[in-house]
This record gives sequence, structure tokens and C-alpha cells, in this order.
Amino acid sequence: MKSRILIQEPCPVQNWVASLNVKVKTSPHQGQGGNQKQGASPSPVIRLSGEVPVEPVVSKKSGLLFGKGLIERHISDYGKCPITGESLSMDDIVPVKAGKVVKPRPVQAASIPGMLGMFQIEWDGLMLSNFALEQQLHTARQELSHALYQHDAACRVIARLKKERDEARSLLSQAERQIPMSASIVATANASALNNGKRVAEDEELGPGGKKIRPGILADIIAELTDCNAALSQQRKKRQIPPTLASVDDLERYTQLSSHPLHKTNKPGILSTDIHSSKDFIATGGVDTNAVLFDRTSGQILSTLSGHSKKVNSVKFVDRDELFVTGSADKTVRVWQASENGNYICQHILKDHTAEVQAVTIHATNSYFVTASLDNTWCFYDLSSGLCLTQVGDASGSEGYTSAAFHPDGLILGTGTSEALVKIWDVKSQSNVARFDGHIGPVTAISFSENGYFLATAAHDGVKLWDLRKLRNFRNFTPYDSNTPTNSVGFDHSGSYLAIAGSDIRVYQVANVKSEWNCIKTFPDLSGTGKATCVKFGPDAKYLAVGSMDRNLCIFGLPGDGSDQS
Repeated sequence: MKSRILIQEPCPVQNWVASLNVKVKTSPHQGQGGNQKQGASPSPVIRLSGEVPVEPVVSKKSGLLFGKGLIERHISDYGKCPITGESLSMDDIVPVKAGKVVKPRPVQAASIPGMLGMFQIEWDGLMLSNFALEQQLHTARQELSHALYQHDAACRVIARLKKERDEARSLLSQAERQIPMSASIVATANASALNNGKRVAEDEELGPGGKKIRPGILADIIAELTDCNAALSQQRKKRQIPPTLASVDDLERYTQLSSHPLHKTNKPGILSTDIHSSKDFIATGGVDTNAVLFDRTSGQILSTLSGHSKKVNSVKFVDRDELFVTGSADKTVRVWQASENGNYICQHILKDHTAEVQAVTIHATNSYFVTASLDNTWCFYDLSSGLCLTQVGDASGSEGYTSAAFHPDGLILGTGTSEALVKIWDVKSQSNVARFDGHIGPVTAISFSENGYFLATAAHDGVKLWDLRKLRNFRNFTPYDSNTPTNSVGFDHSGSYLAIAGSDIRVYQVANVKSEWNCIKTFPDLSGTGKATCVKFGPDAKYLAVGSMDRNLCIFGLPGDGSDQS
């Protein structure tokens, strides 16, 4: 057991320690004699290192003073006293209680100039450290700027690659549609070979119930329709009314400019019309089983398309590949293509319906089209191959379809029925998503506004306007008496005007849901039949093409625009 000696008041232990002849030095800074404070004991100095000990110990044998840490290491290494050389163990070491050791100040802190020098050194060190930090910050900013530049460049490259990928996918999907999907489709395509415009009989694969098996609207086609919808929706948000659009004042001054006898006299009557806006061609479908293509600029008939055996109910231009589609009461649809000599040749005769084909509408991609028939089905076709991808019927009713039109974005199809119903379809799922009722008699015409918000429908009781955002009817027009049906309705391409055809032709200025839609102009039916069957706006609403139950196509526009001829 080690003993601990406290240097306090005199006691027998202190006397014993004094008898050991402890050799003590005074520290140099304490001085001798008068330099020592009254009553202060001298600070012991270690014999081994010559420094003031922090934990002093004394040897019982030699009485020498050591630092505890130094002497313990020495004893553990050598086992003897470092001064006398005699053997020494830890039991021979006795701790000594001493006062707190105060180290002397350095020489620099002993004067004001020295302290200023110390402060200057500290300041220089601080400034050097600050400069190093600023350099590191500058380097980090440069690295961050370079990284941001690389990130921006990478984003641009990724965007370009995505665009090229999408274009490649589009080209691939178009190529896949050109390639027959199976041997049966090859046979179908080969069976479409022409023999004076006639389609030879073909054997088609039948499913349960004797129904034809359709390949359906495939995923790549749905992706193409979705991409088209996204692109058109984005463009529509930025689109503005063109400055070349005919003004309200111009429309008020419109009059009949010309009348062109396009169809046969023994079976008069024009049932449908369409306009190719970029070429200013007008097409008409007549009771005489013919479709006629007319050049408004030159006033000449371009081609008369014969082949249907009954009246032509619907005609539509396709804005690519000089294609043209007709639907007839003979239950067939024909796809025509212009040849080098200017004549149109029948490419496909489609016999998928079992009743009159009442309407044809072209999708915004110009790659697909839909036909609607009185057999209570509508068919979705691939334009290039003439293949019916799907045929959709509605089991909830037995009424036939009398009109059809695509929404401007292409993912919604509107159809009118013979039982006064308007049905809205999701093209991707071919499901009926909405129904509008309230009409009296068959829905003769249907038209979506350019902005996609409004739907106009015509029937025996007049015209109804529907808000597609809230799925409700917000305005009705009853221009004629109860014995006179409204045969046609249509918005112009800008969505600024609405035309109605019945016993006369009326043009309304399009407004919003709450505002009044004013009638700008009323044109009398000069055919003498009192029954205008179809009306269509020309480009920028510069003229109107009107068909009626006589054989003449009438053009209404501003007098003196160079189209006055008959």
C-alpha cells in the first residue's frame, strides 16, 4: 500500500520525511532571498529533468524528488534509481502533495511589443487560412459551374436522342403497318387487287357467332394516337385566330357567287361535301351514286368517281398521299387515290358493314379513319392497307349511326344515332364514355369546335350546343318549323363561325357558354328545292360551299373576289 504525504502543518511524518534529506531545488524564476514572497514555499524541481513536477514523488531510499510519470517508466524499464543506481521499486516511491504549478509566461508575452508581435502572427495565420478557404471556394464554384454545364449538355443530348427515338418508333410503326401481320392479312391485302374497281370475293376468318376476327387497335397505334393528341393539344394552346380570317362585316356582305351543275339530272341531289383546304378542291357526293371532285379556282371538274351502286352519303379528303374516301348506301366504303394523269383510282373496297354507311371521318394523323353505319356499328380502319382494325357495336341499343366526327385531338369520337342520341366514345378503349339526349329525330350532323370545348349537333328539331367540359347542353337553335329538319351543321377551321343548313343557310358568330351566339347572315336556298343538305366553310371562311337537293354546288362569298362564274 502506497502512502501519501501532505505538506501541511508539522507532524511526525513530516519530521520523518525531513530526516530522509530530501534534496530540493528552487525554480530559477523564483530567485533567492528577498525575491521569494513572504510565507511562500519554494517550488520543488525534479532532479531527473530539471523541471517543476506536476505530480511529484520522493524516493524513500535516496530522498530524491522525481516526476511520477518519469520515475515509473524508468523503474519499469531498469528497476533502479536513475541518480544513485541503487535498486528501486514502486513501493519505494511516496507521492508528495504540492501546490498548483503555474508555468511562467513566455518571453514574448512579457511586454507590449511582444504581445503585438504575437497578435500579428495570429492575424497573419488567420488571413492565410481565410485566403486558403477563399481559394477552395473559388475552385468549388468552378467545378460546380463545369458540372452544371455538363448536366445541361447531357440533358440536351438526351432530349435529342429521345426525339430521334420517337421519330424512329413512328417510322417503325408505319413500316409495321405496311407489312402484313399474318398470312390471313396478306390474303386480305392480295384480295384487294383491282378488277375495274371491283373487289373479288375473299374468305375471312370468323370467330364465335360468325363474327369476323379483328386485330384490334394495337399498342403502337394507341401510342401514335396519344402522341398526336399531345402535339395537337400543345399547338392549340398557342394557336391564335389567323389575321386572314374573314371578318363579321365580310360575312354580312356574302352573296351567291356561282352555281355549278356537278351531278346527273335524272337523279339530282347533293348529300355531302368536303373541302381540301390547301388545294381549294371541293368534293361532293350525290344521289346519282357518283362523287365529284371540283377545282374551285379554275371552275373545272377534276374527276367523277363512279363505282358505288347507290347514293354517296359521305365524302372526305385525306391531307396526305392524295387520298379520298367515300361511304355509300350500298354498304361499302371506297378509298381512292390520285394517279399521274389526274384521275382517281379505287384502291380499296371495304365491305365490313351490313347496312348503309352514313358517315366517314378522318383521324388527325391522316393514317386512320372511322365509318359509321345504320347496322349499329362503327369501324376503325388503317388507311394505307384498308384493314378494319376493330368494329364497335353498342349492345345497349339497336339504333343505327347516322353521323360521326373525330374530336380535333383525335382521342374522342362523336356519333349521332337514328334514335336522337349523341354518343361520345374513347377511341383507345372503344368504350362509350358519355351520352347526350334531347333531340327529336335522327342526328343528321355532328361537328366539334376547333378549341375542342363545344359540340354542335343537328336533328329534326334544330341544333343543340354542348359544353364538353361539363357535359351539358347550354344553347339551342330552332331556325325552322317542325316540318323542316336541320340537315347540316359545321364550325369553320378557326372555330369562330358556325353554319347551319336546312330550308336556308345561316351563319352564327361563335361566343362562349354565357354569351349570345348572334346570327350574322342568312342565305336563301336558291335551288328551288327548299332543302339545303350540306354546308362547308372554305379556308379562312372566305367562302361557303353549299349542296342541296338539286344537282348544283353553290358558292357563297364576297362579290368580286374572282370566283364569280356559273
